Amino acid sequence: MSVLIAIGTTDFDPTEVAIPWKILREAGQEVRFATDTGHAGETDPRMLYGDGLGIFKGMLAARKNARQTYLRLCQEPAFLNPIRFEDIKPEDYDGLILPGGHAKGMIPYLESEILQEKITAFFAADKPIGAICHGVVAACRAKDPQTGKSVLYGRKTTALLNRQELLAHKLTKARLGDYFLTYPGLTVEDEVTAALQSADDFLHGPTPLLRDTPKKLSRGFVVQDGQYLSARWPGDAHRFGQAFADMIMAKAA
Repeated sequence: MSVLIAIGTTDFDPTEVAIPWKILREAGQEVRFATDTGHAGETDPRMLYGDGLGIFKGMLAARKNARQTYLRLCQEPAFLNPIRFEDIKPEDYDGLILPGGHAKGMIPYLESEILQEKITAFFAADKPIGAICHGVVAACRAKDPQTGKSVLYGRKTTALLNRQELLAHKLTKARLGDYFLTYPGLTVEDEVTAALQSADDFLHGPTPLLRDTPKKLSRGFVVQDGQYLSARWPGDAHRFGQAFADMIMAKAA
């Protein structure tokens, strides 16, 4: 089985990429990567090490295990030799993961019409697709050519919550400005909800206070609708990765 993780060339979240990668590899899956430029991706260094986050570093930056996993990932040939979005052939993969990240380097990823076309093709083929945090924005911008509506229209989903995005912005605005707002004036939750058939199709889940771990998956929250899986933030990454691995295995059975 082969899974493709599509990322931006810069500023993706290290936890949302590295943790699912680790879980999939441990489950025996081959994992490949794609970027908008075809060059190896570089994570958001602030999310990796917490520089500039001050007293909020422990709340907002990657945990030690995610940081160590990401640094191991950086040695992987598949990660160092990604394909370009335009070269993605959905028939070559059994599933697709769309991680997030909020810094401005994510904008080419989020606005890539080529990636959106590939996402639409994965949905049309009914293959497992997982999106977490801002990755759900990439999914919601993909359109069904027959209806002109988002591929998430008629599906249930979650994504980064307003209260998470706006709180992170409020706590860091004095030092970092709009760093935590990819699009000032438009939150992830608001954009995703607008693409759905009903506002009730956006599920918030329990209050996201603690990050999940391999032994405490219940702290994480995911929403599965058919072959589509979504999660909210790096604190859901372990549960998200395990749920996606389970989907891949169930599809193969």
